[in-house]
Amino acid sequence: MGQGTKRRVGDRGQVTIPKELRDEFDISGGDEVEIREESGKIVIEKPISRAEMAAGYRARAAHLRQLTNEMDGVSREADEYLGDAPEWE
Repeated sequence: MGQGTKRRVGDRGQVTIPKELRDEFDISGGDEVEIREESGKIVIEKPISRAEMAAGYRARAAHLRQLTNEMDGVSREADEYLGDAPEWE
């Protein structure tokens, strides 16, 4: 659906989200969606659940731990290769 699909707006302002997009974004009848204006466009988006947000934070924390461990290793290698840093005045 990269190019989009035209839909007619009903008298009550209703628009049907195409089935392919509902399936792709796991949107079913009765689900809530967020509708907002963004840079002159209307954006319809499925809100992020607390569980999804928590999972995202956990993944980010794991990634940061991995980077910290990697940088600790690089720092140790640099110390071994270069020796202690001189005292700065």
